[in-house]
Amino acid sequence: MAEQENIPSTGRMYDAIVIGSGITGGMAAKELTEKGMHVLMLERGTPLEHGAGYIGEHASNWTIPFANLPNYQANEKDYATQSKNYAFDEATRQHFIKDSDEPYIQEGDTQFEWIRGARVGGRSLMWGRQVYRWAPVDFEANAIDGHGTDWPVRYDDLAPWYSHIEKFIGVTGKKEGLDYFPDGEFQKPMEMYALEKRIKGRLARHASELTYTMGRAAVLTEQLGDRAPCHYCGPCPRGCSTGSYFSTQSSTLPAAMKTGRLTLRANSAVQKILHDPATGKATGVQIKDMESGEQLIYKSRIIFLNASTIHSAQILLNSKSAAFPNGLANSSGVVGRFLMDHNEHGVNTGVFFDDIDRYFTGNRPNGTYIPRFRNIQSKDDDAEFIRSYGFQCNTIRLDHRFTMHQKGIGADYKESLRKPGPWIFAMVAFGETLPDANNRITLDENKRDAFGMPIVHIDMQFGENEDKMRSDMKQQADRILKAAGAAFIATASDEAGPISAIHEMGTIRMGKDPETSALNGWNQSHDVPNLFVTDGAAMASSGHVNPSLTYMALTARAADYAAKQWKKGAL
Repeated sequence: MAEQENIPSTGRMYDAIVIGSGITGGMAAKELTEKGMHVLMLERGTPLEHGAGYIGEHASNWTIPFANLPNYQANEKDYATQSKNYAFDEATRQHFIKDSDEPYIQEGDTQFEWIRGARVGGRSLMWGRQVYRWAPVDFEANAIDGHGTDWPVRYDDLAPWYSHIEKFIGVTGKKEGLDYFPDGEFQKPMEMYALEKRIKGRLARHASELTYTMGRAAVLTEQLGDRAPCHYCGPCPRGCSTGSYFSTQSSTLPAAMKTGRLTLRANSAVQKILHDPATGKATGVQIKDMESGEQLIYKSRIIFLNASTIHSAQILLNSKSAAFPNGLANSSGVVGRFLMDHNEHGVNTGVFFDDIDRYFTGNRPNGTYIPRFRNIQSKDDDAEFIRSYGFQCNTIRLDHRFTMHQKGIGADYKESLRKPGPWIFAMVAFGETLPDANNRITLDENKRDAFGMPIVHIDMQFGENEDKMRSDMKQQADRILKAAGAAFIATASDEAGPISAIHEMGTIRMGKDPETSALNGWNQSHDVPNLFVTDGAAMASSGHVNPSLTYMALTARAADYAAKQWKKGAL
């Protein structure tokens, strides 16, 4: 503790500190405050007011400078990586960190696109909102095939917490009754487009082993409290003042504030978690005030670390002491290791000239989905890989911007400009990535970022199993598009591209054995009993569906456990 002796403490003892205000940090704050705890939420990003802070939410692109033409000069200087993200534009720029403030180093052949939020709410402001339950087999796969450490929880442990989260956040979806694609607590599904309905019928006839359904998304189709159903305005990542999509601003932060027991401190970059070797417990955190540059210490009885997968590991690795020379809660040596992201296969496209005299208005904030159909419960005989994948699909109908590029002249050509073009049906596969100790982050102690933290080194590559899976994804995409009736098909390369699914996880993994994992089945540190990690870092495997719902379910479950232990005086 000597190095912190000259850093002033605020004096107050909080019941809990939550580090981070994103999807899991917001949920932790809500759950803990509702259980009677006084919570301090620390967020290094800047404040963002719900509604009033959403630049260009309902503005036409022509009113926003550079809306359709990226500001290359500014992007190259400050947003070289962030600007590659699908949600990045001139209106959403404010939600993203500046790469120039927080550089990272990629080791070897690593191509890792690390997308990060810069505001209170984190990436909950611009996430894709796809929410799927893991299936029972996802929690059992590590034990079955021997890759990774066995999960200390199973589906039945999380099922009630999945329901708890779904009821609170609001999920649109359609029940399908599949064990390997568990149903949840759904609001009514969004409607398929005309072409999608036609594709569904064709797949039922020509690829009947597939299920083709609406995506499951954290977007309302029915009123939920003060949050209104979606009105299909379109540019979701700019913000949603009606609260139709789930975010920290729309949902968890108001709920936590309503209790009167939450203190939110933005512009507060947590640098270290402090530890008392005499008690074996964490005592608080050291932060850098990003406005004044001052360092401060905040104290609490319990700490929830929800800074996001890589940042959470960065904080623990930077929290060194005589008791933990390799980083706090890292007696196992796994902190920073087993970094995963989904094995993504690029856009596979089918062009459809179906004579459907239908178009659509608005912008449906949800696509369609084909859940796993390979290696459903065990490895298929013809599969050269283990684990599985699914396809997320999106449909658009080209407008005059398609026909304006066609050759023509005269009245007939002018008339063609008034008609919509063909339909485009796009499929992107997301597959499971196996845990690998060599995929990891480390810290460069000789270089610091704007937050005063050692710069992160990322070393991650896909392995042989992921490569073989992508080859299968390509073949299956081609087969599905043919069965759907596409006139023209373009499938993506099966070569590994940049790691950019933005589903990074696994650097502080859960497990049954303290020698091979950092957290127990309650997301509680094996080494430091009042430290909980409930963001993506806790994941022992990656599954293949979007992980945010599982993160939130684990968070609510851990918060319930921590609050009960706190009330008993055990923490």
